[in-house]
Amino acid sequence: MNMPSFEPPCNADGGPRANTILVLGIGNLLWADEGFGVRCVEALRERWSFAAHVQLVDGGTQGLYLLPMVQAASHLLIFDAVDYGLAPGTLKRVANEDVPCFLGAKKMSLHQTGFEEVLMLAQMTDSHPEAVLLIGCQPEQLEDYGGSLRPRVRAAIGPALSMAVEQLTAWGGRPQPRSAPAARGDGVNDPSVGLAAYETGRPSAEAACRVGDDRFLATHA
Repeated sequence: MNMPSFEPPCNADGGPRANTILVLGIGNLLWADEGFGVRCVEALRERWSFAAHVQLVDGGTQGLYLLPMVQAASHLLIFDAVDYGLAPGTLKRVANEDVPCFLGAKKMSLHQTGFEEVLMLAQMTDSHPEAVLLIGCQPEQLEDYGGSLRPRVRAAIGPALSMAVEQLTAWGGRPQPRSAPAARGDGVNDPSVGLAAYETGRPSAEAACRVGDDRFLATHA
């Protein structure tokens, strides 16, 4: 698939759009490694602060609802779990016009289809970011409802944040290590579903019966 080159975004009057950086974590926390992108943007918010023109957002699986945010951004950084066909936990960067092409190549879930459409629509409306970077992690396990990030994928969060901070610095996002906790209500997860609360509050597999309820399983002839 051949995609047109990304052009600098413009305001409605045709003038250059102000520098606006959107950092987006997409995925589903409830399906193990599918939550990688959301956990990355959550960790980035906890550890770093940025200039006022940088917005961090838990995009979840919202798909087309993210279009206005993407259209308003001059620079877009995406965290996601992506099937690159590599070893679990491997990180790979994909930039600019290759991002929608790659997301469309191997879809792991419905949210990828939706976000590929978001990028395509942003291009069609001439309101797409000047620069896009996808930081993707090869998942290990997706079919574990209520499950956790697998160790190799969780270990990739730190290196992924380092990649992101380097790029955001180059884009003028002015990242600074936090000296105080981040404020709530800024587009990233509520602490009640943060990684620590999610891990410590999860019942055991037996108590949750994630494989089914014995009262309703056909175990007898």
